[in-house]
Amino acid sequence: MSTSNFKNKCVAQVNCIYCDSLLCTRGMKAVLLADTEIELFSTDMPPNRTVDFVAGCYSTESCKCKLRDIACLKCGNVVGYHVVAPCKPCLLSCNNGHFWMFNSEAVSTINRLDASGVNLLLWGDLPELDGSEDESSDSLSEEEYLR
Repeated sequence: MSTSNFKNKCVAQVNCIYCDSLLCTRGMKAVLLADTEIELFSTDMPPNRTVDFVAGCYSTESCKCKLRDIACLKCGNVVGYHVVAPCKPCLLSCNNGHFWMFNSEAVSTINRLDASGVNLLLWGDLPELDGSEDESSDSLSEEEYLR
């Protein structure tokens, strides 16, 4: 399912709760497909230079997706997971197309503001990814990072 169905969701900056490092600037509040009672944050871009994989792939009892935990590069704490290979039922369900997940209890978030600095930045207002963009702290302007 296209991310256009989620265009009115706020864009959040995601930080590690353990060391306050910036993990991602394109976060979206989401729920776990297998258990909609579990809230988390997701992103559509690999959070390069902020997290790395730990351990090997695993699956849960609720679905057959192949997952791999990710940890903050600054402090080493596990902050979420990457869906390495989604299972067919998850792909066919209503999803935002994001495969990088952050556990709510391991991150803090700040809603981003649009260019005016007044209104919340919505997912539908973000530019489309062209593959050349890189998720890192230098993708924010100095002014936006300080907000």
